[in-house]
Amino acid sequence: MEDKLEIKKEHRLISKEFINKVEALENAMLSSPDTRIAKGNSDMFPLKHSFSEGVYIREMFMQKGGLVIGKLYKISHTWFLLKGELEVATDEGTEHYTAPCYVNAPEGTKRVLHAIEDVIFVNVYPNPDNITDIEQLEDMLTCTSYQKYEEYKLLK
Repeated sequence: MEDKLEIKKEHRLISKEFINKVEALENAMLSSPDTRIAKGNSDMFPLKHSFSEGVYIREMFMQKGGLVIGKLYKISHTWFLLKGELEVATDEGTEHYTAPCYVNAPEGTKRVLHAIEDVIFVNVYPNPDNITDIEQLEDMLTCTSYQKYEEYKLLK
């Protein structure tokens, strides 16, 4: 299966075509001189971080028309759409969501989000060590590329 990346725990297959398209879009956006394109965490998409015992909650506001390419997640988690309307593209296809709703996202998920209306989007992650350092949490929860994700899965 050369054109698929197998994620054994979930027995999911991620199309290399999807990976190539998302990485090409992400690279084009990151290398663009357009000041309307945020690179990394940005005031354009304000984040609010909250913590409970064993839980990390990350809330993001997106203005209508906003486009975000999310991180590649090492773990399954749940996200909630609290306000607005959103299109979400993943390796499993494109879905349209209207608040309020929630989705259980499997590990290995990378999303492209497009805000149809102003949106409040909340991710909820396990945080068994009660880490509050955001960079440390991002390292624990995400990979920077599909190649790094494959390496992570081999070490797990």
